[in-house]
Amino acid sequence: MQLDVVDNENKKVGTVDVNDEVFGGRVNVDLMWESVVHANAADRQGTHQTKNRANVSGSGKKPWRQKGTGRARVGEIRNPLWRKGGTVFGPQPRSYDFRLPKKVERGALRAALAAKLQGNALVVVDTLAASEIKTKAAAELLKRLGCEGKAVLIDVALDDKLSRSLKNIPGVSLVRSAKVTARDVIDANRVVATKSALEKLQEALA
Repeated sequence: MQLDVVDNENKKVGTVDVNDEVFGGRVNVDLMWESVVHANAADRQGTHQTKNRANVSGSGKKPWRQKGTGRARVGEIRNPLWRKGGTVFGPQPRSYDFRLPKKVERGALRAALAAKLQGNALVVVDTLAASEIKTKAAAELLKRLGCEGKAVLIDVALDDKLSRSLKNIPGVSLVRSAKVTARDVIDANRVVATKSALEKLQEALA
């Protein structure tokens, strides 16, 4: 399979050969779902916390003697059964991240790229660079490449000027080919990748 390579003016300057097994295979939705769930879980802060009986304020002294008062026995006023007592088995700080096999990650990224290619939402450019740090120039570049709304730009090494120019454009991200995930690709309406980045991805996903 051959894909057209365009320049920053969206004019064809060449072609690139891609592997049909990588970009023309079946779109495995299950792998994509697993990868997105894993990415979302890893991003959760997990800082929630409730106070147990060791954290709430109050004395630890026994309010009254064990027997003879006619009232129920109680050990301290921080008892979870009492008002303002500690919470039993409440949420505590923890990480929601879990291990996902590398084959699943690669398969999900392969499926996501194949879906974008089949939907004509993948654009291959020769370079991704900016001559100056200017948001307006970056927005015009995206418009020429047909990027409307969310977009992800993929390159082997990020251009600092372009990266800073894109910061003020909502929904647009510039990522390295070694760090791109299936969620990045799925969440974008348009995927713009340089020829070298596409070749690197093809080597990693083959």
